[in-house]
Amino acid sequence: MKTRIELLLEQQEGKQLEFKRDLSPVKNIMKTLVSFSNSSGGTLIVGVKDGSKEIVGIDNPLDEEERLCSMIADSISPRLVPNIEMVTIESKTLLIVEVFLSGSRPHWVNSRGPESGVFVRLGSSNRQADRELIEELRRTVEGVTFDEMPMPELTIDSLDLSTARELFGEKRKLDEKELLTLKFLTHYQGRLVPTKGAVLMFGKERQFHFSDAWIQCGRFIGSDKAEIFDHIDFYDHLPMAIDNIIMFLKKHAMRGADFSEIRRKDVWSIPLNILREVVINALVHTDYSQRGAPIRIAFFDDHIEIENPGILLPGMTIEDMKQGVSKIRNPVIARVFRELDLIEQWGSGVRRIFKEAEDLGLPEPEILEIGTRVRFVVYLDQIIKVQIESTQSPTQSPTQSIDSVIRLLTALSGGELSSGDLREKLGLKHRQTFRENYLHPALESGYIEMTIPDKPNSRLQKYRLTDKGLGKVSR
Repeated sequence: MKTRIELLLEQQEGKQLEFKRDLSPVKNIMKTLVSFSNSSGGTLIVGVKDGSKEIVGIDNPLDEEERLCSMIADSISPRLVPNIEMVTIESKTLLIVEVFLSGSRPHWVNSRGPESGVFVRLGSSNRQADRELIEELRRTVEGVTFDEMPMPELTIDSLDLSTARELFGEKRKLDEKELLTLKFLTHYQGRLVPTKGAVLMFGKERQFHFSDAWIQCGRFIGSDKAEIFDHIDFYDHLPMAIDNIIMFLKKHAMRGADFSEIRRKDVWSIPLNILREVVINALVHTDYSQRGAPIRIAFFDDHIEIENPGILLPGMTIEDMKQGVSKIRNPVIARVFRELDLIEQWGSGVRRIFKEAEDLGLPEPEILEIGTRVRFVVYLDQIIKVQIESTQSPTQSPTQSIDSVIRLLTALSGGELSSGDLREKLGLKHRQTFRENYLHPALESGYIEMTIPDKPNSRLQKYRLTDKGLGKVSR
């Protein structure tokens, strides 16, 4: 039976394994040890060429072990005490440095200081952590999650509780007691204030407080991002965004079917159940403290990528995810998704994704850490070519009109709304986009009408569904 070290020597470098010929350069070795301690632990094997994995061993192993211990003590803070041992393989001595996930993280390289000397492990490389990621590392040690933190500058009136109550229906009344139980509210200096999770899901001004908490969807021609065909941005409340995202994916996955056939199960050429699970996983596990980019969904001819901000939580690996291990980054958001039956069982989603892909005969999905983001790649069983709509108007992207009109009609299903109210409900800020891609096509098709037709530009103007529009929504 092979030893643990022999098994490690057969593996490639990755998140928890690195090979070094010797103890130089020192800075790179210190970065690796710091990265292991801040991420998921790992093993550094000294005396093996990292390219060919040729075992060359080290001279004077006792002296080198003492030297390494001194370097770690002098170069890393807080103090890091890895397990170091000597192992002989093929008559050559190796230094095995085993680093465990640290309860004192974040650790940093002293020469770079606590602000720029913190590193995390991404794949087989070390990456410098930014301020938000450093704070995330601290929170995971303290047992505090980002979405449970209070927002003391806000009040309960900052939450769209009417929408929340509509979603929960008879399941919860969402009175003060239940809002505390769900951690929509928390006590702060003698008063009740919303949590970040509540604002992320149901904040009236979520974009003001979390400018990157939105979803960007794109359909690209081919298998890369060289040419975009269609795109849309969603700013919905998080639990409500799922259906709109799936609708966008459906729009580009129809096998030449008319849109009126959208409810037929045999027209889809993408694995909708898998994609829904991946989308929910992204919404629940996004690190909303990160700044710079939204959740991204990219539809290519042969695969779909769902990418969310945030590396895997400390202690987690991609292999852990595949095995069904689950660590919840956002418990407030996760609980709401669970109570709304958007999540079935804790930790079962990823395993179910891989199992269904196997059952459908699809290539195995991929999970990748790209920079400070996690990307889920779902491969398709056939090439899906873009189909140009023959009825589009000159101002619309090729397939945007259908989806845009349906979204507008759905928004009006609750009653009359003004132009401003419609844009807010649809999450649209650009007036021209709203008029050209949503309002005018719906009016021209006879799906909606003005409440004051004689004065189109009246400040009191509102819009309502016609009988034709009602029939389109009720299909």
